[in-house]
Amino acid sequence: MALHSAVTAVTHHIPGFIRQPAEALIGPKCYTSLVYDFDLSDVDCLKYALSKGLGLGIVLGGGIVKIPQIMKIISTKSARGLSLSAYILETASYAISLAYASRNHFPFSTYGENFFLTLQNVAITLLILHFSTSSVRADTRKPLTSGQNRSSTGKVVAGLVVAITSGFFLSSSSLCPPRALAFLQAVTLPLSLSSKVPQILSNYSNGSTGNLSAFAVFNALLGCLARLFTTKQEVNDPLIFWGFAGAAVLNAVIAAQMVMYWNKGEGVGAGRRVRAEEGLGEASPMRKVPTEQQPRRWGRKLD
Repeated sequence: MALHSAVTAVTHHIPGFIRQPAEALIGPKCYTSLVYDFDLSDVDCLKYALSKGLGLGIVLGGGIVKIPQIMKIISTKSARGLSLSAYILETASYAISLAYASRNHFPFSTYGENFFLTLQNVAITLLILHFSTSSVRADTRKPLTSGQNRSSTGKVVAGLVVAITSGFFLSSSSLCPPRALAFLQAVTLPLSLSSKVPQILSNYSNGSTGNLSAFAVFNALLGCLARLFTTKQEVNDPLIFWGFAGAAVLNAVIAAQMVMYWNKGEGVGAGRRVRAEEGLGEASPMRKVPTEQQPRRWGRKLD
């Protein structure tokens, strides 16, 4: 009782600039119960406050989670190991879920990170398109031709146009009626799951995760796990819940691959190519034989 009295003596005099954001986050009822009256026996409000806190953390994390991946691609000027098809499918899934939640007026704390993830995924997809030609050309150690530069720029522009057009379509109730949007949201369940499969297969075939960001992978896994709780607590929409459940499983597989291939460099596939090239080099007829290994030639001395 003494502790409770001491705490409430503080909580009853919390200044408005702190109280108002807290009330906006967890609601006046739960603020009064949990903070003002310091009643920790209110289980419903505890769950709700935990859900809101997790949701806010996920939204804030979603704003930066893929920045390291973007910076890694830019700094290395390579998208090696990143699956273009995986990012296209994942971006489409994020965009549809964002439109579905926004147009159904779900609490922003339950889907806000989708807004940031969609923008970051669009950026990564455009970078993959831009550097895909550069990466192939880098393998041959030859400079890019003007035609290849134009091709790379054309791909980026086309990708940007598709992204903007898709966003406009999903946000318009006249172009995409609620029933059609609900159908698309149902489609995101297999779409979200299939978006992870190309990346998993790419990691497996290369024996490496390439330029995949560990920060992005592990945060995606933790975010999906947290979203299972917040979705169940605040939205309880089976379409969204099972989408996060499936994504969590496949994100766990990618995280496991990240651990398995942590120090594999360019991967098993790259190692095989290097060994094959070395083998061809040894068999090449143009390769010079060291002088000391050349057969000794005998000739008759002329008088």
